[in-house]
Amino acid sequence: MQDELSLVTYSMARMVDITHKKDLVRIATARGKIHLRRETIQLIKEGRVEKGDVVTITKIVAIDAVKRTSELLPFCHPIGITHVDADVRLFDDYVEVEVTVKGLAKTGVEMEALTGVSLALLNVWDMVKKYEKDETGNYPWTKISDIVVVKKVKLDESQMP
Repeated sequence: MQDELSLVTYSMARMVDITHKKDLVRIATARGKIHLRRETIQLIKEGRVEKGDVVTITKIVAIDAVKRTSELLPFCHPIGITHVDADVRLFDDYVEVEVTVKGLAKTGVEMEALTGVSLALLNVWDMVKKYEKDETGNYPWTKISDIVVVKKVKLDESQMP
């Protein structure tokens, strides 16, 4: 019975064939938040986080994650990324990351934008976890939330500016 189930599961796992689709300009923007203690946000603003400049490093992580999406998600096609813009904004009790990805591809770039946001937020957590722990070593205030695709566009040559 287990071999039968494994065969069914395996046979249903495959990358979608997009050979027939045209290369188009693809743009997607994703956004998400990490909720932190106000004191931690202040440390980020003042550049006093022991691991370094949270904003700059988070932007680099987002860009790198976008480029590695097909390595992390095996059914995502490797696609030609032409631009990544990563924005990190600090608020009173959360950090917001927004990633816009552009590419010339047969498929959309929303998974790349979502991956960039997700890994960027995980990076923030990693960099500030020392300041977020309570006395038991847990993270009662820290929470990643609201990861969404806020925009997805595809353009052909006639729509280009």
